[in-house]
Amino acid sequence: MAEHPRRFSIGYALAPKKQKSFIRESLINLSRDRLIDLIKIDTDIPLIDQGPFDCILHKLYGDDWKKQLVDYKAKNPNVVVLDAPESIERLHNRISMLQAVSELKIVQNDRETETFGIPKQIVIYDAETLRDHRSWDGLKFPVIAKPLVADGSAKSHKMSLVYNHGGLSNLKPPIVLQEFVNHGGVIFKVYVVGEYVKCVKRKSLPDVSEEKLESLGGLVTFSQVSNLASNEKTDEKYYKKMHLDDCEMPPQEFITDIARGLRDVMKLNLFNFDVIRDTRLGNRYLVIDINYFPGYAKMPSYESVMTDFFWNVVAKNERREVAENEESGERKLVDNIGC
Repeated sequence: MAEHPRRFSIGYALAPKKQKSFIRESLINLSRDRLIDLIKIDTDIPLIDQGPFDCILHKLYGDDWKKQLVDYKAKNPNVVVLDAPESIERLHNRISMLQAVSELKIVQNDRETETFGIPKQIVIYDAETLRDHRSWDGLKFPVIAKPLVADGSAKSHKMSLVYNHGGLSNLKPPIVLQEFVNHGGVIFKVYVVGEYVKCVKRKSLPDVSEEKLESLGGLVTFSQVSNLASNEKTDEKYYKKMHLDDCEMPPQEFITDIARGLRDVMKLNLFNFDVIRDTRLGNRYLVIDINYFPGYAKMPSYESVMTDFFWNVVAKNERREVAENEESGERKLVDNIGC
């Protein structure tokens, strides 16, 4: 009698808003067809009492949740946790977040001259330092002010484009001041799902000319760079002249190399990063933000991409378990015959 194929269980622990956008019926059904059952983890019940799971997919924070994952992993050593809390925590600080870019060791391709880096930035921890011009003398206006903490809360998304010294007085430290770089009003969002890398383009902040900077005052606030285009304060004429479709994408191989480098350095499988092209140097790209477990549902065909990834994770883990068991069996056999 033929054996039934093995089914895999992936438990997911997500905030309600994230769950609604990501765990769609289309994803559940496609995963089920691939022998993967997506099971909601009840956060009101200890994790140790649920499962068993082959994999845990999560985007929850806090010491209690972290401890529950550690305890579950201790009892179920073969479970795959996507991703490790200590790896995710690096992205909760906007300074340590972008330090990952400087750790990349990517050999530049001879046929291309693309280079990458991050904008010039400093961190301001208190109001006194903010008032001291010498603290940020190295930065040129305009600058983007971002909260130092990037924990996914509404507060952490509140940013400002600051045009001059006067605008700084409205900011509340701790903040990161990041030099604004003209980038043609286009931002490239790169989604990473394991080995899969997808780059899409979105409207962004309009360029700010030296002449225009002199006439602008204070600051303008927004929640996401790619969302500002829908804000009534943006320059409508600018976007009418700009054709997003005409904007050239970065070379795919170049973007993929950065994505895989970041994945290895950060030890994360699920993230996206925002890239801009410096209009002064057309071949210079800057990583300005990295986010854990972003809004994948906005990505084309996200269901098939995620299901392929889930399958690769659980099937690879299964093969590793089988190999370890076989190796363990061979060792026992050798021991038993006294060799």
